[in-house]
Amino acid sequence: MCRNSFFDYYRQHKLKIKVVRIFNTYGPRMHPNDGRVVSNFIVQALKGEDITVYGDGSQTRSFCFVDDMIDGIIKMMNSDDSITGPINLGNPQEFTILDLAKKVIELTGSRSKIVFKPLPQDDPMQRKPVIDLAREKLGWQPKIALEEGLKKPLNILINY
Repeated sequence: MCRNSFFDYYRQHKLKIKVVRIFNTYGPRMHPNDGRVVSNFIVQALKGEDITVYGDGSQTRSFCFVDDMIDGIIKMMNSDDSITGPINLGNPQEFTILDLAKKVIELTGSRSKIVFKPLPQDDPMQRKPVIDLAREKLGWQPKIALEEGLKKPLNILINY
């Protein structure tokens, strides 16, 4: 259901709703072939394959550990009925894709090399959530740093 229809239904039927926008969540139990950059890099590194970076790797992303995301969603669900959203949930700290690739190689102890391929035209140079409303309305912000969070899916995927 598109967002406008959802809010129209809310207005017409007085149904209680909560809307969050989630940004780049990662963590244990990620499927190795889900197509997201964190799992792609980890799987490539663990297999000793080249790590594929599109463009020069300077595009930035913000990565939110799943425990933080769940905490934010629960806070939203338990918030006052007047808070409907949308509220952004994610980690506003940015990392370049190249830095993520290097960090994954370091944490896995891999001998993988980074290879660069052309940047797709539709790939945004930045994805960073503004979480001011989450802080203000929910008292929420992420707590788990990227390096700490990356160690957790590694333990799961190493044994996959």
